[in-house]
Amino acid sequence: MSGVEEIVGAVFGAGAAIPYRVRLPGGASRETWALDVAAADGTRHELVLRLDSPGAAPEAGATLAAEAVLMRAAFAAGVPVPRIISSGESYILMTRVPGETIPRKILRDDAYAYARPRLAAQCGRALAAIHRMPLSCVPADDGEDPLRRWRDVLDLLGEPHPVFELALRRLAATRPRAGRRTVVHGDFRNGNLIVGPEGVRAVLDWELAHAGDPLEDLGWLCVKAWRFGSPLPVGGFGAYDDLIDAYEQAGGEPVDRDALLWWEIFGVLKWGVICVMQTMRHLRGGARSVELAAIGRRVCENEWDLLRMLPENALPREGRKTQA
Repeated sequence: MSGVEEIVGAVFGAGAAIPYRVRLPGGASRETWALDVAAADGTRHELVLRLDSPGAAPEAGATLAAEAVLMRAAFAAGVPVPRIISSGESYILMTRVPGETIPRKILRDDAYAYARPRLAAQCGRALAAIHRMPLSCVPADDGEDPLRRWRDVLDLLGEPHPVFELALRRLAATRPRAGRRTVVHGDFRNGNLIVGPEGVRAVLDWELAHAGDPLEDLGWLCVKAWRFGSPLPVGGFGAYDDLIDAYEQAGGEPVDRDALLWWEIFGVLKWGVICVMQTMRHLRGGARSVELAAIGRRVCENEWDLLRMLPENALPREGRKTQA
């Protein structure tokens, strides 16, 4: 099944009308539409439809069918997510959650002044819920070492980046003891959250969910790139304690702060390598794009961040006692 009208008709009946529709930006191989649907019974539904574009190459990450499984499991676990109305192999129809996703607005606009000091704790509770999701909702765990994976990616790029090599060696030498394996969102950060004046309303973008160490999610949220110029370490809106305390109180496993720092450094390295990948797509003709070219300027920022972080031994304790 494909096409906006066909899907809406199948879900709401032949008498359903679409008085409002707009295609949202982003995604070369998938379309995202904001829709208002007027059903024959007089009810009106504000929805988002994601569907595969005919003939387009599939994007990396989960299929739409697999993403629907994830989102339903997340909803059942208490994660704030849009509610799925219907789904198939090539589409997901879900409720449209109002709010803001642009990080600079979330971090600066007066409309979110009440929400900002609460966001880190809300993220902690959402992550604890994600890490309760059944592992059966993600692909079978192949046990791949994430550090080895990104070393291989860097090697394949064929670009010399001594700081990234140094970070890979330091991370390999200081790897924390493996924790339990859970569902990992894979891209939980400022920019993939819908925020309203009261706080987090929905967690978006589940394409990269996988089995792994839950601290991967917490560390990624703290990567400097997702602070967007703010001095606050958690998404640009909170402190480590806000995140960790809420996560543990919501049922997350106790957080080893040194291990969290390891995963934060890993996240900076990963984002740096991704920046190189995106730039090479432009420079080597895979996808000529000013946006991809501009991302290349971010590579040196990540190298600088890594040089500043690597000598550190632990996260700031912010008045808390050192955990045994």
